[in-house]
Amino acid sequence: MSAPTLAQDPAAKDRRPRRPRAGAVRHPDAGLAKAVRRNLTAHGFLIGAVLCFAFFSWYPIVREFLLAFQKTENGTVSWVGWDNFVTVWNDPAFGQAWRNTLWFTVLALVLGFAVPFLTALVINEFRHGQGYLRLLVYLPVMLPPTASVLLFKYLYDPGYGMFNEVLGVFGLPARQWLQDPDTAMLSVVVASTWMNMGGATLIYLAALQSVPGELYEAAELDGAGLVRKVWHVTIPQTRLVLLLMLLMQVIATMQVFIEPFLLTGGAGPEGSTTTVVYLIYQYAFNFNNYGAAAALGLLLLVLLAGFSAVYTRLSRAADE
Repeated sequence: MSAPTLAQDPAAKDRRPRRPRAGAVRHPDAGLAKAVRRNLTAHGFLIGAVLCFAFFSWYPIVREFLLAFQKTENGTVSWVGWDNFVTVWNDPAFGQAWRNTLWFTVLALVLGFAVPFLTALVINEFRHGQGYLRLLVYLPVMLPPTASVLLFKYLYDPGYGMFNEVLGVFGLPARQWLQDPDTAMLSVVVASTWMNMGGATLIYLAALQSVPGELYEAAELDGAGLVRKVWHVTIPQTRLVLLLMLLMQVIATMQVFIEPFLLTGGAGPEGSTTTVVYLIYQYAFNFNNYGAAAALGLLLLVLLAGFSAVYTRLSRAADE
């Protein structure tokens, strides 16, 4: 059987291979220009982000590094080497500030790391109303930090504060929560935990909901109770999130400033709430010694960077 001709099959004309017309040769740079035009908006946003990071993050870091080795007197800037670090080191408040900061970090890890995780476990057990519970937990994060701190300052008031009212119900004596060196730091930690636990709780809750239900069913068949299921199923399955949140918690708590500054005036009774960042604030804005403030800030930066590097290395080694 012979193939149909163009006269018999008009559609065969459209199936014939077409030759490129003369003068229609595509320039090799045309594809590149088209790609640039197509991605011009993306490049614009990328350049804007880089400029923002450079101006608001990288430049202050470089500027702080330079200030740590400089001194300004009567408008004249001079290099002083390690003198600013020596000044900070010899300050009697230096050791106390570091001890208070580390103590705050330990207390914040006990409360601020464990309480959000336990709250997420409880919310995850509810089959209905999780949306309302998530909103309720996250509400403190949406409040302005100053308003939250002033609320706790009212609750801690030794005369009419709610905490002392609760102690009176049980026949216990009233406490000077913010005026007593023994309870001032703990009071600051409680306020900080309530203010910041919402975001961590939602992250833990998302991690818990990603755990396969078959694992819990298998654990129940093996006779595991609630505690064993959490220890052998929940924690191993959410280990990466827990490690990341632990690192972020340490970095955040080592830079605490707002809570002690507003609750106890910064230093607190007998200097019990003086932190490293508050000491930086004093050097810069009370003593006008920006070189010493930059030196102390650089020490904090190096410590946190070193901790993050070691922590990441140990976590990676444990995974391998």
